[in-house]
Amino acid sequence: MADPAGQENRWSVLAAVLAGTVMGPLDASIVYIALPVIGEVFHALPSSVGWVSMSYLLVMGSFLLSFGRLGDIFGFKRIYLAGLLIFVVASALCGLAPNLITLVILRAFQAVGAGLSMSLVPSIITAVFPQKERGRALGINAMVVALGLAAGPVLGGLLVDSIGWRTIFFVNVPVGIIACLWSYNLIPENGEKAKAHFDWKGSVLAFGALSSLLFFASEGESYHWSALIFIIGAAAVVLLLLFIRLESSIPEPMLDLILFKSRVFSAGNGAALLNFMTQYIIVFLCPFFLQKVLGYSASRSGLTMVAFPLTVLVVAPISGALSDRFGQRWLFFLGSLLCTLSAGSMFTLSQYSTPADVSLRLAIFGFGTGLFQSPNTSAVMGSVPKNRLGIAGGVFSTTRNIGMVFGIALGGAVLNARQAFYQESAFHLAFLYGIKDAFFAALLVSALATVISVLCSPKSR
Repeated sequence: MADPAGQENRWSVLAAVLAGTVMGPLDASIVYIALPVIGEVFHALPSSVGWVSMSYLLVMGSFLLSFGRLGDIFGFKRIYLAGLLIFVVASALCGLAPNLITLVILRAFQAVGAGLSMSLVPSIITAVFPQKERGRALGINAMVVALGLAAGPVLGGLLVDSIGWRTIFFVNVPVGIIACLWSYNLIPENGEKAKAHFDWKGSVLAFGALSSLLFFASEGESYHWSALIFIIGAAAVVLLLLFIRLESSIPEPMLDLILFKSRVFSAGNGAALLNFMTQYIIVFLCPFFLQKVLGYSASRSGLTMVAFPLTVLVVAPISGALSDRFGQRWLFFLGSLLCTLSAGSMFTLSQYSTPADVSLRLAIFGFGTGLFQSPNTSAVMGSVPKNRLGIAGGVFSTTRNIGMVFGIALGGAVLNARQAFYQESAFHLAFLYGIKDAFFAALLVSALATVISVLCSPKSR
């Protein structure tokens, strides 16, 4: 399945793609650290400033399917470069935003660029690498993503404290320009289908269904699960059914439903969704546990949590290389099992836990995540024909994005549900048990992912 034009320079192509890949997770983790300062500058409540991240997440998640299909039609290189350029321009404009509303809108624009490029990274890697090296390459990609996540809080804190919050967006500009020039010279022209028809109706329905679904999951608690929220949820279901009906009746659909007849593709995406749900329950609530329950400062909390991405950084490329040699079957089953055990150990944390207690559990979770992600991605992307790599990459990226939103939503909902049973005087106790309940929910979700991973494991390399 490797592309002959790009196979000769495949490692150079990978390096060029990774230069652009690192900006997404780096930007996400930098912005997360800067949100309190942005709220103070614009005199905004936390619920309002949260839209700086939420607008980015909603737009990216809603358009990823369309972006993957565009890659199949117009070529991975063109769409990937267009995404990088949009991301660079939007980053510069975000740094110049005069108010919060403008910043939220520009973040949505930035998400379009990030989505265009990120949705095609697995497709480009799969296209230029032979099967025997694909896992290793995807593992290096996962390592770079973890590196961006780990470096973001440190770099973000340094920039915000020493220069100002606007520099967290400006830092993307030189890196993005270098990535654009590098990728332009190295990524081969492949995956093109000049006479293909783009499914605009399907794109609109997919955007409506996914945006409604993500808003329902992420903002339901904020609106106290009112009638309006359930109407939005019902609209998401109706639009999704209309989308499936349309895609099954046209010759060139945006989402080729035949792909889901593959057990590896379907179960692999399902396991990835549940794994990312587990991951974001833990990542979302762990800072609250460290700061609200244990009383740590933000900087100490960040240092404690860095054990997770750093472990992924080390394990992911090794896991990818092992999957090339021995196959994916038991690697991501073992990875998912370790994530489940780690989530269970998070449930045992208490107000008397130490930083070492938390870091050890997060390191085990990072080890499991590193084992899981690279073989899982390799198996899913290797199960589709070459002319559907863009669609497959879009589906896989959408699955991960939905898992992130659902994880945050589930963790917050479980926490709030526990607090509702306690009086205000027992807030501290309710908060502790609410977080423990959420970690137990993460255990159940991860256990289901482990069961599904058995189904999606290909029996041979």
